[in-house]
Amino acid sequence: MTITQRLKQIRSQISNAELAFNRQPGSVLLLAVSKTKPAEDLAAAYQSGQRHFGENYLQEALGKQQALGAYDITWHFIGPIQSNKTKALATHFDWVHSVDSLKIARRLSDQRPAHLPPLNICLQVNISDEQSKSGITLDELPELCEQVVKLPKLKLRGVMAIPAPQDDFERQRRPYKTLYQAVAKLGRPELDTFSFGMTGDLQAAIAEGSTIVRIGTALFGERNYAGKLV
Repeated sequence: MTITQRLKQIRSQISNAELAFNRQPGSVLLLAVSKTKPAEDLAAAYQSGQRHFGENYLQEALGKQQALGAYDITWHFIGPIQSNKTKALATHFDWVHSVDSLKIARRLSDQRPAHLPPLNICLQVNISDEQSKSGITLDELPELCEQVVKLPKLKLRGVMAIPAPQDDFERQRRPYKTLYQAVAKLGRPELDTFSFGMTGDLQAAIAEGSTIVRIGTALFGERNYAGKLV
């Protein structure tokens, strides 16, 4: 199956889930997760109408951005953030989904070039309390929101989460429901973005309010991590 065919299939799955769970048609954005994939694959998806691409590894992403400079792509960074990479992230991306500390947020704001609009930010919440994953706790979310909204070159948009994998549909829904309700209680209308849901739990995420689903393997095929640039 070609990337074009897969893209059509995934879009259909998203549309069907929107309909099944009483979501507004077109309210869920497909973010194509293109880590470890060559620029040619992104170009193929772009030519089939895909405009939003998510990358996990900075150096790899910068190479693709250079190769695809003629394309009108919206670039999202979704990987763990190290302090020494914030300047490049602030300069070369439109969205950063994986902010998990005030220190990182401040650096992104301070290093965002003056000629660019504020950087769209999601706060990563470790909703399943997994030791191996980045992210703040739910208890830390209100205070970090309070601080991040004050930063002049950032635009706080919402939250991102990667729950522990579950096979059961109802179990997949629970962490997303918990996070959605926690954000709703904050009473911040600017928090309009819920970056959650991947290939294995797309329907559960859409059922519980996702506005961005991050799809990689189902679109581009299995990943090759050999020789990747971080």
